[in-house]
Amino acid sequence: MELWQAIILAVVEGLTEYLPISSTGHIIVAAGLMGINENAFVKDYTVMVQFGAILSVVFLYWRRFVQGIGLYKKLAIAFLPAAAIGFAVKDRIDALLGDVAVVAWAFILGGVVLILADRWFKAAPNQDGSGSPSQLDSLSGKGAAVVGIFQCIAFIPGVSRSAATILGGLAQRLDRKAAAEFSFLLAVPTLTAAGAYKLLKILPTIQAEQVTSLVVGNFVSFVVGVITIKAFIGYLSRKGFLVFGIYRILVGVALLAWLMSGRALHMV
Repeated sequence: MELWQAIILAVVEGLTEYLPISSTGHIIVAAGLMGINENAFVKDYTVMVQFGAILSVVFLYWRRFVQGIGLYKKLAIAFLPAAAIGFAVKDRIDALLGDVAVVAWAFILGGVVLILADRWFKAAPNQDGSGSPSQLDSLSGKGAAVVGIFQCIAFIPGVSRSAATILGGLAQRLDRKAAAEFSFLLAVPTLTAAGAYKLLKILPTIQAEQVTSLVVGNFVSFVVGVITIKAFIGYLSRKGFLVFGIYRILVGVALLAWLMSGRALHMV
């Protein structure tokens, strides 16, 4: 993998990790289109480049992390389901990561769900982008556990961790802003655990040129992640999920058409 290819994947990661459109699905497609999907390091890189995206959340929400122990308790409760189930089915998850048909159908079905979500979860009166206080502090421990269970759905490539957890938050009567913020905060322990596990696993095999790709890639995903989060919060509060749902359906249909044409698009 060349450095410019690593940068493109990092941009894709930063753009899609916190949008409800599936970072995994987009990275699989991007790697396939660049012809690097057969490179074994690419799959590891796409997990470890999430560290930059994690730092973007810490950078933007650092005040949340120093306000007290309450947030950490909620994040721990929400993280536990993914930690337990993820460890149990990690081999099956790795197998699914290369199945573009699964990604395509997850895109389409997830898009339908997002379109319907605007009807299921009506916007609260304060969701006008005016900077009204977040409802995040009202989330209970039981509510955090429900969000954590929703997060487990995202083990299916193409579902989107962001979409699943935001919908979980909405199901707990959070407004769109608060649901999105908790989704971002929950990404910190979830993505850190996945990235650290992968890093420890491949650390002895990393080569010098790969270190450069990892450093540059994480910096790029950090910068793009900061911009994306700030833009997404405002847009979601005002407009909802419709555009993301339509986009997911169009991409899913395009992927199915690609596969039906007999062209290969998978990761090792």
